[in-house]
Amino acid sequence: MKLKFGMVAAALTFSVVGLHAQDTAMSFFVTSANPGKGGDLGGLAGADAYCNKLAAASGSTGKTWKAYLSADAENAKDRIGKGPWYNAKGEKIADDVASLHSDKNNLTKQTALNEKGEVINGRGDTPNRHDMLTGSRSDGTAAPETCGNWTMGGAEGAAIVGHSDRTGLDDSAQAKSWNSSHTTRGGCTQDAFKSTGGDGLFYCFAAN
Repeated sequence: MKLKFGMVAAALTFSVVGLHAQDTAMSFFVTSANPGKGGDLGGLAGADAYCNKLAAASGSTGKTWKAYLSADAENAKDRIGKGPWYNAKGEKIADDVASLHSDKNNLTKQTALNEKGEVINGRGDTPNRHDMLTGSRSDGTAAPETCGNWTMGGAEGAAIVGHSDRTGLDDSAQAKSWNSSHTTRGGCTQDAFKSTGGDGLFYCFAAN
């Protein structure tokens, strides 16, 4: 009887540990690189596919990934599920959509990791890569600047970006915003993004 009880207790302990590990598995990351065409991500569908590709390459399974990007017909905040979301090291980013878009989120340079668990270069690093494509206002709704709904990669257009390290030229709310800091300049090419402190990177969230 004691042996049977011990086996049941061990099984329950294992289940709790396994559940805990599953709960904190990666469900948020910053793309480690741009797909290769600047602001032309193949629209929202192409950006989502890229998130899923990077996630799969990192070993993530069983999740449906969505890019945190707005377009004319869709708000970024409505695309990413309900949360909570964790980075590659199991650190919680936010409990839900409301906390993600408030001062309660845990998005910083040290937590906004890519799918490999690496820190993204920020202000003061060389090169600075903290500009994250979002096309969004601070509340997660669509802004007009989306590089043509993420289909433009040339000298025309612009995109709203946020700062993954929450650091900018001053202490204003915009400079510290993770999702709506400023507009890119010089078009939607990769070089244009680099000129303002970015590399065409964006956020990916698990929607399930």
